[in-house]
Amino acid sequence: MEGRATASVRVDGAPAEATLGGGELRWRRAGGGGGAAGERVLSLERDVLGVEASGKEVIVRAFVAAGAARARSCASGAGAGGKGVGRRRRRDFVLEMADGEGAAAALFVFVNPFGGRKCAKKIYDTEIKPLFEAAGVSITVQETEYQGHAREVASSLDLGKYDGIVCVSGDGVLVEVVNGILQRTDWEEAIKMPIGVVPAGTGNGMAKSLLHAASETCSVSNAVFAIIKGHKQSLDVCTILQGEKKFFSVLLMTWDIESEKYRWMGSARFDFYAVVRIMNLRKYCGSIQFVPAPGYESYGEPVKQVENSIVESLEQNGKSHPSSYPGPSVEFQASDWRFADGPFVAVWINDVPWAAEDVMAAPEAKVTE
Repeated sequence: MEGRATASVRVDGAPAEATLGGGELRWRRAGGGGGAAGERVLSLERDVLGVEASGKEVIVRAFVAAGAARARSCASGAGAGGKGVGRRRRRDFVLEMADGEGAAAALFVFVNPFGGRKCAKKIYDTEIKPLFEAAGVSITVQETEYQGHAREVASSLDLGKYDGIVCVSGDGVLVEVVNGILQRTDWEEAIKMPIGVVPAGTGNGMAKSLLHAASETCSVSNAVFAIIKGHKQSLDVCTILQGEKKFFSVLLMTWDIESEKYRWMGSARFDFYAVVRIMNLRKYCGSIQFVPAPGYESYGEPVKQVENSIVESLEQNGKSHPSSYPGPSVEFQASDWRFADGPFVAVWINDVPWAAEDVMAAPEAKVTE
Protein backbone atom coordinates (compact mmCIF):
# COMPACT_ATOMS: atom_id res chain seq x y z
CA MET A 1 0.00 0.00 0.00
CA GLU A 2 1.31 3.42 -0.92
CA GLY A 3 2.15 5.57 2.09
CA ARG A 4 0.04 8.51 3.13
CA ALA A 5 0.85 11.46 5.38
CA THR A 6 -1.81 13.38 7.30
CA ALA A 7 -1.36 16.62 9.25
CA SER A 8 -3.27 19.56 10.67
CA VAL A 9 -2.51 22.59 8.51
CA ARG A 10 -3.74 26.02 7.58
CA VAL A 11 -4.70 26.47 3.93
CA ASP A 12 -4.84 30.12 2.88
CA GLY A 13 -5.12 30.97 6.58
CA ALA A 14 -7.99 28.60 7.39
CA PRO A 15 -7.53 25.46 9.55
CA ALA A 16 -7.79 22.16 7.68
CA GLU A 17 -6.82 18.49 7.77
CA ALA A 18 -4.55 17.59 4.84
CA THR A 19 -3.53 14.22 3.38
CA LEU A 20 -0.79 13.56 0.83
CA GLY A 21 -0.77 10.18 -0.89
CA GLY A 22 -1.78 8.27 -3.99
CA GLY A 23 -0.56 11.11 -6.19
CA GLU A 24 -3.05 13.55 -4.64
CA LEU A 25 -3.08 16.34 -2.09
CA ARG A 26 -6.42 16.46 -0.25
CA TRP A 27 -7.66 18.76 2.48
CA ARG A 28 -10.91 19.41 4.31
CA ARG A 29 -11.41 22.73 6.03
CA ALA A 30 -12.33 22.60 9.72
CA GLY A 31 -16.10 22.95 10.12
CA GLY A 32 -16.58 22.40 6.40
CA GLY A 33 -18.90 19.44 6.89
CA GLY A 34 -18.63 15.93 5.52
CA GLY A 35 -18.95 14.57 2.02
CA ALA A 36 -17.09 15.31 -1.17
CA ALA A 37 -18.40 18.87 -1.28
CA GLY A 38 -16.38 19.77 1.80
CA GLU A 39 -13.14 18.35 0.44
CA ARG A 40 -10.66 19.74 -2.06
CA VAL A 41 -8.27 17.65 -4.12
CA LEU A 42 -5.25 18.45 -6.26
CA SER A 43 -3.80 15.83 -8.57
CA LEU A 44 -0.02 16.14 -8.49
CA GLU A 45 0.16 15.06 -12.14
CA ARG A 46 -2.77 16.97 -13.66
CA ASP A 47 -3.19 20.03 -11.47
CA VAL A 48 0.10 20.99 -9.83
CA LEU A 49 2.55 23.20 -11.72
CA GLY A 50 5.14 23.36 -8.96
CA VAL A 51 5.81 23.71 -5.24
CA GLU A 52 7.81 26.40 -3.46
CA ALA A 53 8.95 26.53 0.16
CA SER A 54 8.93 30.03 1.63
CA GLY A 55 9.97 30.21 5.27
CA LYS A 56 7.46 28.15 7.23
CA GLU A 57 4.99 28.06 4.32
CA VAL A 58 4.62 25.74 1.34
CA ILE A 59 3.11 27.34 -1.76
CA VAL A 60 1.43 24.94 -4.18
CA ARG A 61 1.16 26.50 -7.65
CA ALA A 62 -1.76 24.90 -9.44
CA PHE A 63 -3.83 25.06 -12.66
CA VAL A 64 -7.41 24.33 -11.67
CA ALA A 65 -10.98 24.65 -12.88
CA ALA A 66 -12.40 28.06 -12.11
CA GLY A 67 -14.07 28.06 -8.71
CA ALA A 68 -12.68 24.66 -7.70
CA ALA A 69 -9.49 22.99 -6.63
CA ARG A 70 -10.20 19.87 -8.65
CA ALA A 71 -9.65 19.65 -12.41
CA ARG A 72 -9.79 16.28 -14.12
CA SER A 73 -9.47 17.61 -17.66
CA CYS A 74 -6.46 18.08 -19.88
CA ALA A 75 -5.58 21.45 -21.38
CA SER A 76 -8.13 20.96 -24.17
CA GLY A 77 -10.96 20.74 -21.64
CA ALA A 78 -11.85 17.10 -22.39
CA GLY A 79 -12.04 14.95 -19.26
CA ALA A 80 -13.29 11.52 -18.34
CA GLY A 81 -16.32 10.54 -20.36
CA GLY A 82 -15.64 13.37 -22.77
CA LYS A 83 -17.10 15.99 -20.47
CA GLY A 84 -15.24 19.28 -20.20
CA VAL A 85 -14.78 21.08 -16.92
CA GLY A 86 -14.77 24.57 -18.36
CA ARG A 87 -12.06 27.17 -18.18
CA ARG A 88 -9.02 26.58 -15.97
CA ARG A 89 -6.94 29.19 -14.23
CA ARG A 90 -3.74 29.59 -12.26
CA ARG A 91 -4.11 29.56 -8.50
CA ASP A 92 -1.74 29.34 -5.54
CA PHE A 93 -2.57 27.52 -2.30
CA VAL A 94 -0.56 28.44 0.80
CA LEU A 95 -0.14 25.62 3.32
CA GLU A 96 1.29 26.09 6.81
CA MET A 97 1.50 23.59 9.66
CA ALA A 98 -1.26 24.47 12.12
CA ASP A 99 0.79 23.54 15.19
CA GLY A 100 3.50 25.91 13.99
CA GLU A 101 1.52 28.96 15.09
CA GLY A 102 3.47 29.02 18.34
CA ALA A 103 6.78 28.19 16.66
CA ALA A 104 9.74 30.32 17.62
CA ALA A 105 11.43 32.66 15.15
CA ALA A 106 14.16 33.84 17.54
CA LEU A 107 15.64 31.96 20.50
CA PHE A 108 18.19 32.73 23.19
CA VAL A 109 20.19 29.55 23.85
CA PHE A 110 22.23 28.74 26.95
CA VAL A 111 24.91 26.09 26.40
CA ASN A 112 26.54 24.66 29.52
CA PRO A 113 29.99 23.39 28.47
CA PHE A 114 30.63 21.99 31.96
CA GLY A 115 27.52 19.84 32.33
CA GLY A 116 27.53 16.04 32.36
CA ARG A 117 30.46 14.71 30.35
CA LYS A 118 31.19 18.22 29.06
CA CYS A 119 29.74 17.41 25.63
CA ALA A 120 27.04 20.11 25.44
CA LYS A 121 29.03 22.36 23.07
CA LYS A 122 29.68 19.47 20.68
CA ILE A 123 26.03 18.39 20.87
CA TYR A 124 24.93 21.93 20.05
CA ASP A 125 27.28 22.27 17.07
CA THR A 126 26.58 18.85 15.53
CA GLU A 127 22.94 18.11 16.39
CA ILE A 128 21.08 21.21 17.56
CA LYS A 129 22.37 24.07 15.43
CA PRO A 130 21.71 22.29 12.08
CA LEU A 131 18.06 21.70 13.05
CA PHE A 132 17.52 25.32 14.09
CA GLU A 133 19.14 26.52 10.85
CA ALA A 134 16.99 24.19 8.75
CA ALA A 135 13.88 25.61 10.45
CA GLY A 136 14.99 29.20 9.83
CA VAL A 137 15.20 30.02 13.55
CA SER A 138 17.41 32.96 14.56
CA ILE A 139 19.71 31.93 17.41
CA THR A 140 21.69 33.88 20.02
CA VAL A 141 24.06 31.59 21.96
CA GLN A 142 25.45 32.19 25.44
CA GLU A 143 27.86 29.68 26.97
CA THR A 144 27.66 29.61 30.75
CA GLU A 145 30.97 30.41 32.43
CA TYR A 146 30.29 29.66 36.09
CA GLN A 147 27.58 28.47 38.45
CA GLY A 148 24.80 31.06 38.63
CA HIS A 149 25.74 32.67 35.30
CA ALA A 150 22.48 31.65 33.59
CA ARG A 151 20.47 33.12 36.47
CA GLU A 152 22.32 36.43 36.18
CA VAL A 153 21.77 36.64 32.41
CA ALA A 154 18.08 35.65 32.63
CA SER A 155 17.43 38.26 35.32
CA SER A 156 18.37 41.13 32.97
CA LEU A 157 17.85 39.68 29.47
CA ASP A 158 15.84 41.80 27.01
CA LEU A 159 13.05 39.27 26.53
CA GLY A 160 11.33 41.38 23.89
CA LYS A 161 13.94 40.25 21.35
CA TYR A 162 13.15 36.55 21.69
CA ASP A 163 10.31 34.05 21.42
CA GLY A 164 11.85 31.67 23.94
CA ILE A 165 14.86 30.59 25.97
CA VAL A 166 16.53 27.20 25.45
CA CYS A 167 18.81 25.40 27.91
CA VAL A 168 21.27 22.96 26.34
CA SER A 169 22.30 21.31 29.57
CA GLY A 170 21.06 19.13 32.38
CA ASP A 171 18.46 20.41 34.81
CA GLY A 172 20.75 22.83 36.66
CA VAL A 173 20.79 25.61 34.04
CA LEU A 174 17.01 25.30 33.63
CA VAL A 175 16.54 25.92 37.36
CA GLU A 176 18.94 28.88 37.18
CA VAL A 177 16.94 30.43 34.34
CA VAL A 178 13.65 29.98 36.22
CA ASN A 179 15.16 31.70 39.26
CA GLY A 180 16.53 34.53 37.14
CA ILE A 181 13.14 35.07 35.50
CA LEU A 182 11.26 35.05 38.82
CA GLN A 183 13.56 37.56 40.52
CA ARG A 184 12.87 40.20 37.85
CA THR A 185 10.70 43.22 38.60
CA ASP A 186 8.62 42.31 35.52
CA TRP A 187 8.34 38.64 36.54
CA GLU A 188 4.58 38.54 35.86
CA GLU A 189 5.23 39.10 32.15
CA ALA A 190 8.64 37.43 32.06
CA ILE A 191 7.29 34.09 33.32
CA LYS A 192 5.19 33.85 30.14
CA MET A 193 8.42 33.40 28.16
CA PRO A 194 8.63 29.74 27.02
CA ILE A 195 11.70 27.91 28.34
CA GLY A 196 12.90 24.85 26.45
CA VAL A 197 15.35 22.22 27.62
CA VAL A 198 17.54 19.94 25.49
CA PRO A 199 19.05 16.91 27.32
CA ALA A 200 22.81 17.50 27.35
CA GLY A 201 23.74 17.14 31.00
CA THR A 202 23.85 14.60 33.80
CA GLY A 203 20.27 14.02 34.93
CA ASN A 204 18.01 15.42 32.19
CA GLY A 205 14.95 14.71 34.32
CA MET A 206 12.86 17.58 32.96
CA ALA A 207 13.51 16.75 29.30
CA LYS A 208 12.72 13.10 30.01
CA SER A 209 9.49 14.01 31.83
CA LEU A 210 8.25 16.36 29.10
CA LEU A 211 9.06 14.01 26.22
CA HIS A 212 7.71 10.97 28.08
CA ALA A 213 4.42 12.82 28.67
CA ALA A 214 4.22 13.37 24.90
CA SER A 215 5.01 9.66 24.23
CA GLU A 216 8.34 10.62 22.68
CA THR A 217 11.78 9.11 23.23
CA CYS A 218 14.10 11.31 25.26
CA SER A 219 16.67 12.48 22.71
CA VAL A 220 18.34 15.69 21.62
CA SER A 221 16.62 15.70 18.22
CA ASN A 222 13.12 15.10 19.66
CA ALA A 223 13.57 17.91 22.19
CA VAL A 224 14.79 20.36 19.54
CA PHE A 225 11.94 19.42 17.18
CA ALA A 226 9.36 20.08 19.92
CA ILE A 227 10.95 23.48 20.56
CA ILE A 228 10.95 24.36 16.86
CA LYS A 229 7.27 23.41 16.56
CA GLY A 230 6.42 25.59 19.57
CA HIS A 231 4.97 22.81 21.74
CA LYS A 232 4.38 24.15 25.27
CA GLN A 233 3.42 22.74 28.66
CA SER A 234 2.73 24.65 31.88
CA LEU A 235 4.73 23.65 34.98
CA ASP A 236 4.27 24.24 38.69
CA VAL A 237 6.91 26.24 40.52
CA CYS A 238 8.08 25.15 43.97
CA THR A 239 9.14 27.87 46.42
CA ILE A 240 11.94 26.86 48.82
CA LEU A 241 12.87 28.86 51.91
CA GLN A 242 16.03 28.40 53.97
CA GLY A 243 16.16 31.16 56.56
CA GLU A 244 16.36 34.40 54.60
CA LYS A 245 17.23 32.61 51.38
CA LYS A 246 14.50 31.95 48.83
CA PHE A 247 14.78 30.06 45.58
CA PHE A 248 12.54 28.19 43.15
CA SER A 249 12.46 24.78 41.52
CA VAL A 250 10.44 23.12 38.76
CA LEU A 251 11.98 19.65 39.08
CA LEU A 252 12.57 18.35 42.60
CA MET A 253 13.99 19.03 46.02
CA THR A 254 16.02 16.42 47.90
CA TRP A 255 18.57 15.79 50.57
CA ASP A 256 21.38 14.98 48.17
CA ILE A 257 23.65 11.94 48.39
CA GLU A 258 26.61 14.29 47.83
CA SER A 259 27.41 13.04 44.34
CA GLU A 260 28.40 16.47 42.99
CA LYS A 261 32.11 15.69 43.44
CA TYR A 262 31.74 12.98 40.77
CA ARG A 263 30.09 15.07 38.04
CA TRP A 264 32.81 13.99 35.61
CA MET A 265 31.23 10.51 35.63
CA GLY A 266 28.04 11.81 34.02
CA SER A 267 24.78 10.11 35.03
CA ALA A 268 26.75 7.09 36.33
CA ARG A 269 27.66 9.18 39.38
CA PHE A 270 24.16 8.67 40.77
CA ASP A 271 24.50 4.87 40.70
CA PHE A 272 28.10 4.90 41.91
CA TYR A 273 27.58 7.16 44.89
CA ALA A 274 24.27 5.53 45.77
CA VAL A 275 26.23 2.31 46.35
CA VAL A 276 28.81 4.24 48.39
CA ARG A 277 26.08 5.81 50.50
CA ILE A 278 24.29 2.45 51.02
CA MET A 279 27.52 0.96 52.33
CA ASN A 280 27.91 3.92 54.69
CA LEU A 281 24.27 4.69 55.35
CA ARG A 282 23.50 8.18 56.62
CA LYS A 283 20.23 9.12 58.28
CA TYR A 284 18.67 12.58 58.39
CA CYS A 285 16.73 13.78 61.40
CA GLY A 286 13.79 16.05 60.87
CA SER A 287 10.03 16.41 60.63
CA ILE A 288 8.14 16.88 57.39
CA GLN A 289 4.75 18.56 57.32
CA PHE A 290 2.72 18.30 54.14
CA VAL A 291 -0.72 18.47 52.57
CA PRO A 292 -1.42 15.04 50.99
CA ALA A 293 -2.57 14.64 47.40
CA PRO A 294 -6.08 13.22 46.81
CA GLY A 295 -6.05 9.49 47.52
CA TYR A 296 -3.10 9.71 49.93
CA GLU A 297 -4.86 11.23 52.92
CA SER A 298 -3.83 8.31 55.16
CA TYR A 299 -0.10 8.97 54.81
CA GLY A 300 1.61 10.35 57.91
CA GLU A 301 -0.11 11.56 61.04
CA PRO A 302 -2.60 14.42 61.30
CA VAL A 303 -1.29 17.77 62.50
CA LYS A 304 -3.65 19.15 65.10
CA GLN A 305 -2.46 22.69 64.57
CA VAL A 306 -0.08 23.92 61.92
CA GLU A 307 2.88 25.60 63.54
CA ASN A 308 2.57 29.36 63.30
CA SER A 309 6.21 29.62 62.26
CA ILE A 310 5.54 27.58 59.10
CA VAL A 311 2.44 29.53 58.10
CA GLU A 312 3.97 32.89 58.92
CA SER A 313 7.13 32.02 57.01
CA LEU A 314 5.15 31.07 53.91
CA GLU A 315 2.79 34.04 54.13
CA GLN A 316 5.64 36.50 54.72
CA ASN A 317 7.59 34.95 51.86
CA GLY A 318 7.07 37.73 49.36
CA LYS A 319 7.02 40.72 51.70
CA SER A 320 10.81 40.93 51.92
CA HIS A 321 11.12 40.50 48.14
CA PRO A 322 8.46 42.92 46.80
CA SER A 323 10.06 43.20 43.36
CA SER A 324 10.10 39.48 42.57
CA TYR A 325 7.72 36.54 42.51
CA PRO A 326 6.26 36.37 46.04
CA GLY A 327 5.60 32.64 46.03
CA PRO A 328 2.29 30.77 46.21
CA SER A 329 -0.88 32.43 47.47
CA VAL A 330 -2.52 29.58 49.39
CA GLU A 331 -4.67 29.48 52.52
CA PHE A 332 -2.31 27.21 54.45
CA GLN A 333 -4.17 27.15 57.76
CA ALA A 334 -7.31 25.83 56.05
CA SER A 335 -5.43 22.87 54.54
CA ASP A 336 -5.47 19.35 55.99
CA TRP A 337 -1.86 19.06 57.11
CA ARG A 338 -0.12 15.81 58.09
CA PHE A 339 3.40 15.06 59.27
CA ALA A 340 6.09 12.38 59.25
CA ASP A 341 9.00 12.29 61.69
CA GLY A 342 12.52 11.07 60.88
CA PRO A 343 15.12 9.85 60.85
CA PHE A 344 15.01 9.54 57.05
CA VAL A 345 17.40 7.74 54.74
CA ALA A 346 16.32 9.92 51.82
CA VAL A 347 13.74 12.60 51.07
CA TRP A 348 12.70 13.45 47.50
CA ILE A 349 9.99 15.95 46.67
CA ASN A 350 9.25 15.72 42.96
CA ASP A 351 7.33 18.06 40.66
CA VAL A 352 7.67 15.73 37.63
CA PRO A 353 7.93 11.92 37.38
CA TRP A 354 11.52 11.56 36.17
CA ALA A 355 14.48 12.72 38.27
CA ALA A 356 16.90 11.55 35.56
CA GLU A 357 16.64 9.75 32.24
CA ASP A 358 16.82 6.38 34.02
CA VAL A 359 15.27 7.29 37.39
CA MET A 360 11.47 7.49 37.58
CA ALA A 361 11.29 8.67 41.17
CA ALA A 362 7.61 9.66 41.20
CA PRO A 363 5.66 7.45 38.76
CA GLU A 364 2.30 9.02 39.61
CA ALA A 365 3.46 12.62 39.27
CA LYS A 366 2.02 14.36 36.23
CA VAL A 367 3.67 17.17 34.30
CA THR A 368 0.23 18.72 33.83
CA GLU A 369 -0.64 18.77 37.55
